[in-house]
Amino acid sequence: MINNTSLKKWSRLESKSLDNQFINDMVEGMNCSPFEAKAALDSVHKVYGDYFDYSQELAPGKAKFIVISAEDSPATKLTDATKITVTLTINDDKEDLPIKEKMGVIGLRQHRLTRICNEAFMQGGLLTVEDIANRIFCCGERTIVRDLQALREQNIFVPLRSTIKDMGRTLSHRSLIVKEWVKGKEYTEIARNTNHSIKAVNNYVNKFKQVVALMKEGYDVHTIAFLTKISKRLAEEYIDIHAHMDIVPSRKHELEALLKKRLPNQ
Repeated sequence: MINNTSLKKWSRLESKSLDNQFINDMVEGMNCSPFEAKAALDSVHKVYGDYFDYSQELAPGKAKFIVISAEDSPATKLTDATKITVTLTINDDKEDLPIKEKMGVIGLRQHRLTRICNEAFMQGGLLTVEDIANRIFCCGERTIVRDLQALREQNIFVPLRSTIKDMGRTLSHRSLIVKEWVKGKEYTEIARNTNHSIKAVNNYVNKFKQVVALMKEGYDVHTIAFLTKISKRLAEEYIDIHAHMDIVPSRKHELEALLKKRLPNQ
């Protein structure tokens, strides 16, 4: 039986809705009162409701969820946090059935738990124990907590909003995508595995190439971040990837080719 006594828990779950995000933006950006923001939201639904398209086709076993952005500090209240939409793989017969056969129901649940948390993080979002238990797996929160403990004992770290603050300088989802690229994976494969568009993957890789080229030319990290229009932290992550990753020859050639093109302009 699900314990419904914690009203705060259900309030936190409700706060992740797009309606709540709209109201927050109206209150903070337009200096509206909550009442005025709610009235504006009602008008939007009334006028445009029939035109909202929720019919985007998803692959079997996948579903869209609204989660907290990974860019927000863990100290930010859920009601004030930025929400984004991510696509999660709830079921994948080809991948899941062999795991269930080998590891049983608990092993399968832990595998799916790891997968959806990493998928959310790769798309710039973070799940919570409440999200997973109440919105996705429909099980008790203690079950998820036990699964997380079992995964930690296996040295498997699962990115959650409650644990991201303990991850230190964890790589952003952009850097994780770039790491796949320097290993030699193709754009289509990276896009499919991370639920990003090929255009987005290409953009992250191009930014990485620019950072490496500017670094080779002697620019400091602050200038690199300014010129490439990315955060200083992301620039540092890209520089660290270049310095410590084992980059496959074909990717090294691409980076060197870009540098050679830039040198004549110096």
